[in-house]
Amino acid sequence: MSLTPLGSQELPAMPAARTATRSTTAPLTMFGPDFPFPYDDWLRHPAGIGALPEERHGTPVAVVGGGIAGLVSAYELMRLGLRPVLYEAGELGGRMRAVPFQADPGYVAEMGAMRFPVSATTLFHYIDLLGLRTRPFPNPLSPHTSSTLVHLGGERHLARTVGDLPAVYQEVADAWEKTLREEAELAVMEDAVRRRDVPLLKAVWNRMVRTLDDQSFHGFLAASPHFRSFRHREIFGQVGFGSGGWDTDFPNSVLEVLRVVFTAADEEHVSIVGGTGRLVDGLWTLGAEGAAHWPAGTSLASLHEGRPRPAVTALRRATGGITVEDEQGSVETYPAVVFTPHVWTLLNRIDCDPALLSVPQWTAVERTHYMGASKMFVLTDRPFWLDRDPRTGQDLMSMTLTDRMPRGVYLFDDGPGRPGVICLSYTWNDDSLKVATLNDEQRLERLLAELHRIYPEVDIRQHISGPPVSVTWETEPLFMGAFKANLPGQYRYQRRLFTQFVQHGLPAEQRGLFLAGDDVSWTAGFAEGAVTTALNAVWGVVDALGGTSHPANPGPGDVFDEIAPILLPEE
Repeated sequence: MSLTPLGSQELPAMPAARTATRSTTAPLTMFGPDFPFPYDDWLRHPAGIGALPEERHGTPVAVVGGGIAGLVSAYELMRLGLRPVLYEAGELGGRMRAVPFQADPGYVAEMGAMRFPVSATTLFHYIDLLGLRTRPFPNPLSPHTSSTLVHLGGERHLARTVGDLPAVYQEVADAWEKTLREEAELAVMEDAVRRRDVPLLKAVWNRMVRTLDDQSFHGFLAASPHFRSFRHREIFGQVGFGSGGWDTDFPNSVLEVLRVVFTAADEEHVSIVGGTGRLVDGLWTLGAEGAAHWPAGTSLASLHEGRPRPAVTALRRATGGITVEDEQGSVETYPAVVFTPHVWTLLNRIDCDPALLSVPQWTAVERTHYMGASKMFVLTDRPFWLDRDPRTGQDLMSMTLTDRMPRGVYLFDDGPGRPGVICLSYTWNDDSLKVATLNDEQRLERLLAELHRIYPEVDIRQHISGPPVSVTWETEPLFMGAFKANLPGQYRYQRRLFTQFVQHGLPAEQRGLFLAGDDVSWTAGFAEGAVTTALNAVWGVVDALGGTSHPANPGPGDVFDEIAPILLPEE
């Protein structure tokens, strides 16, 4: 399905300020491709991201959900002089859930977000603002991973690079690279992303959307002349390259995968030293220096007397705004509400006034498709896997990719003589459901039995300190899934939710509620998508309350008509 070159007439007209390009040696970032707005530059601009009329200062604005999207939107609204009122049904952080181990609370299990691509430059604005340190994440075959064991069909292959694996694995890697370059114009797209060449990026990507929206990832691979072999597709699905196997994405739209590849979101991952809780706590307690209206040192924590409001149970249209009711019975009306939880919670956890969204938007909410995911972690007395096997001289145990129940096993060490952490299993979709009905002890026994088949000489249990920690996101009542992943043909639904923050021309009853969060974004499952949609919502709130962006630093809504996601026909 080669994509033929475009004629120049298909290039959209863009203002000069948005066509400036960078060096071809610039790094890949999560810039576009659906909505190529430079959020990172917008945040760094000395003019700031907007201003409000002075009479609006101190105006309360509700922010529902205390995950990364809720925290970022609340923090930026505070800096603009508004009073964010944050509601959270569980714990701050959402799927940035770092759970301390019972045996040593100084070590945590990252149940949700645990690795972040360095191309997520908008997220890193906040990581850097807080001065948080990061370190390379031990992905399979990463230079920072001591060793990787690929265990497929009962065969074991130990490797540090792809070149150490049997020839068929190199064939699969080559097939993936050739497919991307010949069938998805990888070189053109990477160049456009590096240079932030918006006209080129929009022209090529929009054509891909028209061509590939109805294509699944597996169908895309099967149609490639380089993946005609079922064996090659099977190996790619089980092992993949970068962060692991891709087969759980096989039913999804291929556009979901291409967005990740074009922006290097599947490469060069890092983790936050000390855990993602440091980012959550940092945003909650960070003083908003230089904020409008508020004195120096004002933080979200201080505005909330140390804790957010409880769970929201109802959203209603009211005179002058939107009424928010919480589980303690408190009812308050706000001129604007930012909603950041998974949109499915509008269907079954929150009594939401149907008039707040249009019928097509409600259809998009109903049709949102979430991926399942499970993890199980254990704390160990030390990083014993780095011991040498006396028979082979190799690591006693390795980061492991397998077609058996554990699927992905990750090893984390904090140096010799200190405890270690093992993610015994990281699974998705059908593999996640295999353990969903098991309690922690049952999961542990099953996983240890499977790993014993791979490492018969290693007694993992003797090194485990305390009880395991696990999660299955599809059974978590406040989430019902790990993250959104569009199925073929769902681009139109995604567009309806993403573009909802631009409310000019909408009927009055559909204004004032702003959806945000990674499931509203084009890059679900990545904190970058949560952060950028939070910033979209902030722009929407400022606009709704009579504020504006600085002319030298227009916001995402100001340039929306010029870079909007392509609108596909529905008839």
